[in-house]
Amino acid sequence: MGAGHDHGHTHGGPPPTGTAAAAYKGRLRIALCITLTVMVTEIVGGLLSDSLALIADAAHMATDALGLGMALLAIHFANRPAGLNRTFGFARAEILAALANCLLLLGVGGFLLLEAIQRFITPAETRGGLTIVFALVGMVANMVSLSLLLRGQKDSINVRGAYLEVLADTLGSFAVLISAGIILTTGWQAADPIASLVIGLMIVPRTVKLLRETLNVLLEAAPKGVDMAEVRAHITALPGVLDVHDLHAWTITSGMPVLSAHVVVRQDMLDSIGHEKLLHELQGCLGVHFDVEHCTFQLEPSGHAEHEARLCH
Repeated sequence: MGAGHDHGHTHGGPPPTGTAAAAYKGRLRIALCITLTVMVTEIVGGLLSDSLALIADAAHMATDALGLGMALLAIHFANRPAGLNRTFGFARAEILAALANCLLLLGVGGFLLLEAIQRFITPAETRGGLTIVFALVGMVANMVSLSLLLRGQKDSINVRGAYLEVLADTLGSFAVLISAGIILTTGWQAADPIASLVIGLMIVPRTVKLLRETLNVLLEAAPKGVDMAEVRAHITALPGVLDVHDLHAWTITSGMPVLSAHVVVRQDMLDSIGHEKLLHELQGCLGVHFDVEHCTFQLEPSGHAEHEARLCH
């Protein structure tokens, strides 16, 4: 004897028409256009001034452009309707894009570190004045992109990845400005590869953090901020609830956490108040205390779990 029920709560997550990232697709497009424009500008500036730091920042922006492109493509697929064989549609496409972006960034970060070390071994003349001009253009453009993505980075791992990309770009442009200023005023050429090292070191730690979040989603860990021990305690504290088993919570994609559980209930409670009232109490409890988008409960009397286990053998 059991009852299954699904219920959704909305807490500022995804819009009714798609995933959390879908609401920021237009802003991501603008950020992509800005990134491509600045990337080309910095490549030209780096070649003219022979600045490794400027070329490094341009290379980083190239990966950002690729990452933004993948994020936009993933949003397109993630918001396609679900089908009979793909009941959640392609929602996980956004997480796969974030994973690909992380691997790409780790490779670029390592490459920049090696190139900076090589520049220490074989120094080159960098023209500080020209580098400053191009770095200023990059920093202003990055700050515009940063403001566009600031709000959305709280809702989506895809948008957060893009936001962190642009944030690092902004800091990278700042590092280039400082190195160019030092070269212009003191002639100390080592400032350029040092700035490149700083840019590379900024890429790796934030990428590892994003990679950890992405893998948690793919490994179906409990959603961030959801303490499963507390969830269990809240469920078992309801009147008539004896136990809870097969309790699972995971994230399909950003803004789409789900939970399922088998709730053992006293038979007299099922008879007296009925399934519907108890389900509403369970849903109300989790809706108030936890940010879980979809909840599915199976109500069952004591001893049903043992019967269920025998049927599964």
